[in-house]
Amino acid sequence: MSGPLPSVLIIDENATRASIIEAGLKLAGHNRVTIIDDMNGIAAKIAALAPDVIVIDIENSNRDMLENAFQLSRAVKRPIAMFVDRSDNETMQAAIDAGVSAYVVDGLRQERVKNILDMAISRFNAFSRLERELEEARGALQGRKIVEQAKHMIMKSRGVDEDAAYKLLRSTAMNQNRKIVEVAESLVMSADLLGAGGGNDD
Repeated sequence: MSGPLPSVLIIDENATRASIIEAGLKLAGHNRVTIIDDMNGIAAKIAALAPDVIVIDIENSNRDMLENAFQLSRAVKRPIAMFVDRSDNETMQAAIDAGVSAYVVDGLRQERVKNILDMAISRFNAFSRLERELEEARGALQGRKIVEQAKHMIMKSRGVDEDAAYKLLRSTAMNQNRKIVEVAESLVMSADLLGAGGGNDD
């Protein structure tokens, strides 16, 4: 593996359990490991440290502690591995919904830490890729709708067919060195401002 291993922040109020995680990471070659033993002001601490991965260990899990951890998971947009001493289906689902990449119940073992961390990173990257692809697909769909709307407006105002309307959009985009969807957006926006409406018959 090329390059340094990811930096890791361990959040754990129990020094003994934190040392188990740290030992497992260092055994696997991670030499950029920081331990924080207090959740107070944790967002600012994370911002200052900018870790690549976060490991949260909650020994005596209660609803408030878990909710704080889940809120953190939603906010930081990083791979998060969470160790808890006990759980139930509802809490596990809440962890998944919050974006926790690896949720481990009663499984804190030094030899497992590295594999769990790798799994958290892999799942986070896969989910991020899916989110990005979904956003791109939504953008493409919206772009097609805008182009269709602009074509209908041109057809109505110029009295031309769909093919001619598209060619006009395309030639305008080429002349202005812009994307077709950008020209279409400008046309639709101008029509809205002038009160002409979208002209889409769907």
